[in-house]
Amino acid sequence: MPDQILSQISPEELKARLDKGEAPFILDVRNPDEYATCKISGSTLVPLGELPARLRELDPDNEIVVHCKMGGRATQAQIFLQQHGFSDVKNLTGGILAWAEKIDPSMKKY
Repeated sequence: MPDQILSQISPEELKARLDKGEAPFILDVRNPDEYATCKISGSTLVPLGELPARLRELDPDNEIVVHCKMGGRATQAQIFLQQHGFSDVKNLTGGILAWAEKIDPSMKKY
């Protein structure tokens, strides 16, 4: 979808919003073993491959911040969600690796 606008949010922006008590829905589209290794507190795991079958679990009226390890799967999820009527979807720039590097250096990396 070449004319699609894909919004992003930096780890720093997301952390600042969480610290202020704002609560976007954080959607983790990695695999269960990756999620077990490290995760952003409060995130919800829906692996990318399960997203079509579990779409009803998500609220299209909520702001959703989607992430994976580095951004590739999150971009796929973001496009899919936007194609299915989700208008406020942002991709966490750099994924969980950027979060670990910039926000939580104690987080286990893989």
